[in-house]
Amino acid sequence: MPASSEFVQLCRSQVAIAVSLGATFSAVYLTQELVPGSAAKLVEIAVYPETSAESEENLGLRLQSSENSTAKPVPRLAAPAFPVEESTVGAIAPEQSPDNQRRNDRCQGPENVWQQRRQIVTPMVHEGVVMGLLVCGRQDRPWNDREEAQMQQIARTLTLACILDQRSQWMQQELGTARQIQTQVYDTMHNLLHQFKSPLTALRTFGKLLARRLVPEDRNRNVAFSIVRESDRLQDLLAEFDRTLDTGEANLRLPFGTSEKAVSNLELMSHSSLSLSPAANLEESCFVGLVLQPLLISARAIASERHLSLVADIPVDLPPVSANDRALREVLSNLIDNALKYSSAGCQIYIKVRHKEANGDRATHRPLPAVAVAVSDTGAGIPPQDLEHLFERHYRGEKAQTEIPGTGLGLAIARDLVRQMQGEIEVFSPVNPEWLPPAETHLYPTDRGTTFVLWLQLNQ
Repeated sequence: MPASSEFVQLCRSQVAIAVSLGATFSAVYLTQELVPGSAAKLVEIAVYPETSAESEENLGLRLQSSENSTAKPVPRLAAPAFPVEESTVGAIAPEQSPDNQRRNDRCQGPENVWQQRRQIVTPMVHEGVVMGLLVCGRQDRPWNDREEAQMQQIARTLTLACILDQRSQWMQQELGTARQIQTQVYDTMHNLLHQFKSPLTALRTFGKLLARRLVPEDRNRNVAFSIVRESDRLQDLLAEFDRTLDTGEANLRLPFGTSEKAVSNLELMSHSSLSLSPAANLEESCFVGLVLQPLLISARAIASERHLSLVADIPVDLPPVSANDRALREVLSNLIDNALKYSSAGCQIYIKVRHKEANGDRATHRPLPAVAVAVSDTGAGIPPQDLEHLFERHYRGEKAQTEIPGTGLGLAIARDLVRQMQGEIEVFSPVNPEWLPPAETHLYPTDRGTTFVLWLQLNQ
């Protein structure tokens, strides 16, 4: 990763600080490539003076070679630290054994000691890895301990900035890669949806032809009409898919500087197909019985195939509720599908609808007066540890360990839609006896199973 312009600017400011302390030459180098057994190559990032035609007095201070410099050597590393795409300008002095270092120190006279003190080479080290060097020098006088401590502080600042710069660029690369993957996902989704439309159109056509050929007395006629109805539902969902993908692609092309706006748009996009305006909800109304009627036709067919018993108790004189019929159909479909999915052969499913008056015995946070829809089953039930997470997106709990397919999205979508319709949804496991049929009619076990209760406000 090349050094960013911001990091280069920071290096120049730190070099300027070193110059203010009396340095006539100051430079920041980063390691470019480190090969085991060889000297590290360095890249010049910032240097003072900046002119290439340097004065003769500073030429000797430009990262002296190991033969005429007594600066402390920098240890070699086994892996690259921060590669930068520039030319190599110097090399770190090779390692010396402690005995050789002491022998060299004894051979140095006062002049060599002064020579050592006129150039300071401060490594930029992070977690044992040398990121680069800060080199400062002057001809007129040696550096004292206070000045060396200040140079070490500058080196620490540069090291931290180098790490942050490297991580920032890595995150930018990861973001770019993620966007490329997201684009590929959108393209794949478009391709699959396009291929899905042809068999769906054919299925819808076959359902219509079958419904026309069956006489009204034929029991299979309702099944044929259910095929057409569910095909229409799939067609509506495909249209929502197309709109969502188009919105997602538009957000994907937003400039990088508008990331916050893009995020808010993506959040809006993720709920666009399900969002309901609260003001519009108060004006919309529907009848629960009419919404349930086509769902029960399909549910009874599935229950019969799976050897389940399904009974529905729906009064005919229910008042209209304040709800969007399409959203309510989605909610009830999820609840009934779950009851069918998690009930084994021989289990029973009971759907009960009741009108609850304002003086009922429900808690004050329930929307009363209301129409309540309860879906109960005698399946295995829900473990207590899963109940509190049941409406979280992608949460399946113990069900994830079974072979029953699922994404953990159905109940989360249902709860969001119910809340947008100013309603409430609650769950009981084991079943809530209040929502079971009379004991003399059906014998339901009360120590297992699950009951979901949906509360909907009346349209008054």
